[in-house]
Amino acid sequence: MKKRQVLGYVFFGFIISIFLQNIFSEKSYASEESESKILNYKDTSYKDNNLPNNYPYFISAAENAIECVVHIKSKYISDELYGYYDPFYGKRFFKQPKENFASGSGVIISNDGYIITNRHVINNAKEIEVVLNDKRTYSAEILGQDSNSDLALLKIDEKDLNFMQFDNSNELKVGEWVLAVGNPYNLNSTVTAGIISAKSRKINILNDGGIESFIQTDAAINSGNSGGALVNLEGKLIGINTAIQSKTGSFSGYGFAIPSNMVKKIITDLKEYGEVKRAYLGIYISDINAQIQKELKLKNLEGVLISKVLENSAADKSGIKDLDIIVKINDIAVNSTNQLHEVVIQYNPGDEIECTVVRGDKTKRFKLLLGS
Repeated sequence: MKKRQVLGYVFFGFIISIFLQNIFSEKSYASEESESKILNYKDTSYKDNNLPNNYPYFISAAENAIECVVHIKSKYISDELYGYYDPFYGKRFFKQPKENFASGSGVIISNDGYIITNRHVINNAKEIEVVLNDKRTYSAEILGQDSNSDLALLKIDEKDLNFMQFDNSNELKVGEWVLAVGNPYNLNSTVTAGIISAKSRKINILNDGGIESFIQTDAAINSGNSGGALVNLEGKLIGINTAIQSKTGSFSGYGFAIPSNMVKKIITDLKEYGEVKRAYLGIYISDINAQIQKELKLKNLEGVLISKVLENSAADKSGIKDLDIIVKINDIAVNSTNQLHEVVIQYNPGDEIECTVVRGDKTKRFKLLLGS
């Protein structure tokens, strides 16, 4: 009797185990199928069904930008100093040429092979190699470079290339989502995301005549990103990644890009003239601080102070005077000397602009033809 009971329990346990196995097997297969569907989701499905309407969507912008950003490799020769000990004359030194290599990024801006990069990526280069995202490789020619903005224009011999469109950097807002695309540490086609942290930043990395009005971003930028693209969520160019501010030499939350409107003007000039044609107002300017506000009895700290108007300059001929405060160029408000330089450089000598100034308790508007 006991033997029959034991066999009965064993049989019953066997049936239960098969039943449970079937249940868990079905769950396991369902889990794999579900995972497979998630991994194979298309972008539109993922965007429409799984994210809130206001959630940032990076995929299409990243895919478009990657096709237009290139890896730039340059070779240059430098004189290395070597030393040795001479038993008769003591320490002796001599110079010997040495091959060096630099790496950075660039942005294709036309289907026939025009490419923007930073000047410091290709400066003094004897040979420049451009590698596309699809691994095609070309030799590049330098068409022009500008030390005051750290920009350069290259050309490769190719047609029907994917290229990046410019967007209007004057309309950017702090807090907008952006992507940085480049080749940091030779890691090809790397994309990082962040926001615009600030505008019109000056970080004192260019020479005395340099124009600094950088877009600041917290999208990760490292060595090798120089010359790469800063894009918006439409995949359009809003800046050229140029510098980081760091005590270690690696990204620490502060990256800087040259605004696209400034880039477009400079690159257009380099393409047409081989140099940059700069327009001038003919004034000395300074930022307004609390001390200046107090001395001049100003209502606020807005605008840029004209400390001196040069005789016979564009500003002088228009009627602008010393101690006027510039608050707008055309429809663009200006609140720092950096921002004023950024706006003015977008124009050519001979262009007419409207300058809005505050003089005492009055607001005046002046039309002037920019000088050269």
